[in-house]
Amino acid sequence: MPDVRPSPVPDSSATRDFAIVARLAGWTAALMYVLIVVGSIVRTTDSGLSCPDWPLCHGQLIPPMQFNIFMEWIHRLIALVVGLGLVSTALWVMAHRATRARLGGLAALAIVLYLTQALLGALTVWKLLDPNIVSGHLAVGLLLFSTLLTLALSARHEASPPATPVARPAGLLPWFAVAVPAVWLQAVLGGMVSTNHASLICHDWPTCNGEWFPPMIGLVAIQMSHRFAAYALIVLIGLLAWRASRSGDAVAGRLGRGMFHLVLFQAIVGIANIHMGIPVWVSAVHLGNAALMLALTLIAALRCAAATAPEGVPAGAVAS
Repeated sequence: MPDVRPSPVPDSSATRDFAIVARLAGWTAALMYVLIVVGSIVRTTDSGLSCPDWPLCHGQLIPPMQFNIFMEWIHRLIALVVGLGLVSTALWVMAHRATRARLGGLAALAIVLYLTQALLGALTVWKLLDPNIVSGHLAVGLLLFSTLLTLALSARHEASPPATPVARPAGLLPWFAVAVPAVWLQAVLGGMVSTNHASLICHDWPTCNGEWFPPMIGLVAIQMSHRFAAYALIVLIGLLAWRASRSGDAVAGRLGRGMFHLVLFQAIVGIANIHMGIPVWVSAVHLGNAALMLALTLIAALRCAAATAPEGVPAGAVAS
């Protein structure tokens, strides 16, 4: 996690530079979110090989626009725009001393993740939708989304540091340190279920083909691992929300409740996915909500990490 502790008040030019980075990274993160959701639609409509070549599509920049071809083409186009936004952000970060010193590492990480993501996207086509590559594509995409969001929030924090120190809610930081990777991992497990065509290997819920504990082999193991991880995540987020509500920090309490509502909604959508036969729009909502849950958990974690007052002191009780 980057160093997001309040720094001395920067001069006006540095403040402007951080604010510009916050806007550039924020818009790029928003586009990355759209790219993740569109990627889900590409996957569930079996459009991934509608463009059998890369980087062109049927040897053309603008191919004939049938639905499946359009979905894959627009997915690539959004990825290109994300890349342009990321390059613009990284160039601005590196061109100014203050932003380079505070955010250079995050910008460099985002570039590495984007290049990895582009390579995995190409391999997805060249290797004919190999499930491991497609799952890796989603995993890196979520990491890139998280890095862009962290970059935007860190830049915003540097541009507008709090006038007085914010108290860190007692005992919450270790919970967030577990919750953020747990949400990411659960989203990746869901991607593995989809890419391995294991979504309907268990045609019912809460049992799997009438069994509470079916043999954990093959596609059943992938599906049930996703389910068991979901149960564990609901418990984890529930406990985190309960701790946040008792921390004395009203904002942390609201963030915790928001996370818990999202994880419950995610479970409902996942169950609906099974009973409705994996419709495209439900799958898109499922992955989109997973990315939102990752974003909200990350926002709450960064806010907690940025606090400078002694842990356990009620929020707002410490003066500068």
